[in-house]
Amino acid sequence: MIKEVIVVEGTNDTKRLKSFFDCETIETHGLGLKKETIELIRQVNDIRGVILFFDPDTPGEKIRARINKEIPGLKNAFVLKQDARTTKKVGVEHADKEVLSEALNNLITYSDGKESITMQELYELGLCGSDDSNKKREELAKHYHLGMCNGKTLLKRLNMLGVNSIELQNLFKTPN
Repeated sequence: MIKEVIVVEGTNDTKRLKSFFDCETIETHGLGLKKETIELIRQVNDIRGVILFFDPDTPGEKIRARINKEIPGLKNAFVLKQDARTTKKVGVEHADKEVLSEALNNLITYSDGKESITMQELYELGLCGSDDSNKKREELAKHYHLGMCNGKTLLKRLNMLGVNSIELQNLFKTPN
């Protein structure tokens, strides 16, 4: 039984999660997120806690950003696009049990804490502004279970985790 209520985009996400886990969900019904739904999420969070679990695409990230802005301190689960897709679609409802379980076991809580890494350090590490930056960001996102990230999003999520440049340097060191 998952104690927290999982917030998802739609009924297919709910069906997929319930097929593998004993859980309850709240559906946002996509980008048409109503104030009443945000208030429900706020109330449920105060009682049981909430996990935001959205599709690894632009609409999913927009919904996640809006809810995290409205209700600070929520837990977030992420899946990568390549782990949640068919030939035509991408979404939580397409991920297998292992991917979903991994995401739910590696939650990230958004907070406006102290900055642990700067954008300049991301540039210095080649995570932004280099030909292979996208590939490096994908590797890092997979390692930390951050979901898809452009440079700005990566910076925000790494700061949420308190990851610093020394940790990243060690992570990208190649063995001799």
